[in-house]
Amino acid sequence: MKKHIPNAITCFNLLSGCIALYFAFNNQLVNASYMVSVAAVFDFMDGMVARVLNTYSEIGKQLDSLADMVSFGAVPGAMVFMLLTVSGNTALGIPESILPFFGFLITIFSALRLAKFNIDTRQTSSFIGLPTPACTILVASLPLILENGTLAHYNVILNPYVLLTLTVLLSYLLVAELPLFALKFKNLSWQDNSIRFIFLGLSIILLALVKFAAVPLIIVLYIILSIIKNTSQS
Repeated sequence: MKKHIPNAITCFNLLSGCIALYFAFNNQLVNASYMVSVAAVFDFMDGMVARVLNTYSEIGKQLDSLADMVSFGAVPGAMVFMLLTVSGNTALGIPESILPFFGFLITIFSALRLAKFNIDTRQTSSFIGLPTPACTILVASLPLILENGTLAHYNVILNPYVLLTLTVLLSYLLVAELPLFALKFKNLSWQDNSIRFIFLGLSIILLALVKFAAVPLIIVLYIILSIIKNTSQS
C-alpha cells in the first residue's frame, strides 16, 4: 500500500495543474497562481515521501515528469499566453492575434528540460538548467504582483517586449548547461549546506520586504548563488 502513496501525491500535483490550466484559460490568473503553489507543494512532497518510505520506482519517476509537464510546462505557457492577450499590444511587428502564442515557447522548452532531466545522470544531486517549478513559480508571481502592485508594475509586466524577453530568457535557462544547486538537505551542517542556508535566509528577507515582487528576485538570486558556488569549486 505504501508504495502507492508517493504516486497518489504526484496525481494531486497533476490535478492542481489541471485546475490551474482551467483558471488560466478563463483569465483567472490569480487563482491559477495559487494552484501553481499547491502543485509545487505536492511536487516537493512526493519525492520527500518516496525517500522516507523508500518506495522509489521507475513508474513514479515517469509519472512525476508527466505531472510536471502539465503543472510546470503547460500552465506557465498558458499564463504567458493570457498575459500577452490582455496586454492588448503588439511587438516587433507581430500581429496581435499571433503574439500570445509565443508564450508556449516556455511549454516547449519545459518539455525539452524534463526529457533531458530524465536521461541526464549528472542531475541526481543538483540541476543542469533552471528547474521547471522555479520557472513556473516566477511566471505565476506576475499576476500576484499585478494584483497587489502599482500602476508601474502593471505597465512593466504587461509590456509585450518585457513578456517576450522573459519568455525567451526562461526558455533558454530551462535547457542551458548551467549547474544549479538543489534544495536537498542530507544533513543540517553549515559546511555542507552554507549556500542553501544563505539562499533561504535572503529569500525570507526579500519576501518580507517586497512580498510577491520578491519572487523574480529570488530566482535571480538562486542563479547568482549557483554561479558563485560553481566558481568557488572550480
